Amino acid sequence: MRRTALALALFFCALLPAAASAAPARQPVVVELYTSQGCSSCAGADELLNGLADKPGVLALTLAVDYWNYLGWTDTFARPEFTARQKAYMQKLALREVYTPQIVVDGRAQAAGADAKEVDSLIRKARREKRAAPHIRLLRHGRLRVGPGRSPSGGADVWLVRYDPSLQEVAVDKGENRGRTLQQRNVVRQLVKLGRWRGRTHTFTLPPAPKGRPLKTAVLLQVPEGGRILAAWSR
Repeated sequence: MRRTALALALFFCALLPAAASAAPARQPVVVELYTSQGCSSCAGADELLNGLADKPGVLALTLAVDYWNYLGWTDTFARPEFTARQKAYMQKLALREVYTPQIVVDGRAQAAGADAKEVDSLIRKARREKRAAPHIRLLRHGRLRVGPGRSPSGGADVWLVRYDPSLQEVAVDKGENRGRTLQQRNVVRQLVKLGRWRGRTHTFTLPPAPKGRPLKTAVLLQVPEGGRILAAWSR
């Protein structure tokens, strides 16, 4: 009898690591930096984001906007869709105008991009407010599956993000940062809305990745029009 009880105990103990590994991964906090190589006050925010790129539980993304290009330097990573995304946040967060550097945390709150203390506070608050989220899985043949879950009224947008995790050094020879070499990490190179998720399991088709350097992939499940980010996944 004792041997049988001991055998059962050892059996269930052996199952514990497997059960723990099967538990859903903790959702990362998404930190988006809106910046520009033509903005003289953005270098400090770039450094802050670079540090967050290695922080566990944080998905840090650098998005370069294009509205500073008129100063004489054309940002090498800027895309109009990044500016459009920042403008959506401006509307949702009731700001008067877009600005750089700006950090948006989980689509819920924003702060000046170089304000390390405030950004850290927003990250800690976002972690406390995390809720159960649908499972996101990358499938074969360029497909993505979002599992079932509680959906906001009207559904949620599914965003594909492809970004370069390596350190980028850009020598600027015009504009406000003339003569400086800027360092940026997790630079977003592709941002595409895949479609709408409405609470049921749905599979999306991914567009081809940009050619060139190998990129990492992230997926954001977000309330439309610059709302809060419900779930995030990266690989």
